[in-house]
Amino acid sequence: MIEITRLEAPTSLARTEPSTRTPLRVGVVQHQWHADEAALRAELTEGIERAAKLGATVVFLPELTLSRYPADTRPENNPAAGIRPSDIAEDLLTGPTFTFAAEAARKFGVSVHASLYQQAGNPDATDDGLGLNTAILVSPAGELVARTHKLHIPVTAGYYEDKFFRKGPDADDAYAVHAPAELGGARLGMPTCWDEWFPELARMYSLGGAEILVYPTAIGSEPDHPDFDTQPLWQQVIVGNGIANGLFMIAPNRHGNEGTLNFYGSSFISDPYGRILVQAPRDESAVLVADLDLDQRKDWLTLFPFLATRRPETYGRLTEPVNPEAPLGASPASSQQPQAVPA
Repeated sequence: MIEITRLEAPTSLARTEPSTRTPLRVGVVQHQWHADEAALRAELTEGIERAAKLGATVVFLPELTLSRYPADTRPENNPAAGIRPSDIAEDLLTGPTFTFAAEAARKFGVSVHASLYQQAGNPDATDDGLGLNTAILVSPAGELVARTHKLHIPVTAGYYEDKFFRKGPDADDAYAVHAPAELGGARLGMPTCWDEWFPELARMYSLGGAEILVYPTAIGSEPDHPDFDTQPLWQQVIVGNGIANGLFMIAPNRHGNEGTLNFYGSSFISDPYGRILVQAPRDESAVLVADLDLDQRKDWLTLFPFLATRRPETYGRLTEPVNPEAPLGASPASSQQPQAVPA
């Protein structure tokens, strides 16, 4: 496992007055899933320990941290026969992921962020066989201080997550911003993987005052398009959403082969100016540690006030229901009436 660090934050290019905040040192562990549970836990533990020794206050881990990625193929789902995708889901507070994160947090004196396939009740009294994809933050005392359910769910080949996970909550609960004392009051949003592609999500978190978004991730090859490498697009859209919203972006990914997928690692941390502070290779386990100068958000959004100059009164179409007959968007002819062109 290699170490890649940026232990001094780069200059804030739009700063006009000194910052009074202490930089937040964060860590990321990029790992490979192992069928041997002891080997998997040992690798993650080593990464957390290394990040802690480098001074990280919080360590971020990839999506479905202790699990083989389950959604590369469609699952068997026969509730009548007692077979459900969610049979492999775990309880939030008594399951192996929280237990592992809490033990590591206490042992190394850091906050630990992890991700799990969470068991869920059936609010409508039907058994859909689905659970929740949940990100958690555990304090150095081993206590759960935050949790967020994945909001957007992919549906394509190799990523059949709609067969495993329900969509996350609607309305206000979807964009909770956490400011735990253990992180010095840093304001953190905790969406997951597929959420990283949606500009609306990053904007909502930014409007809520978030300074950092962390996306625990499991992304790699496209089984139906084996020659298409999406890694550059994945990175560009995350970095771009960070620039447009004045956010630090943290993306911990896994690497290695699992079933039909080859995960491409490339975990990274970027700042509000779009600079990559640290990045892991595609095919190797790694620990990333970087200092975040959190006032860079204020500096950048003061110089380029994207939030203050929005025109929300023109954005009504963003909240209209999806039209299944126009999945690529409506054509101009169908979306508006012809208008006369002024002379």
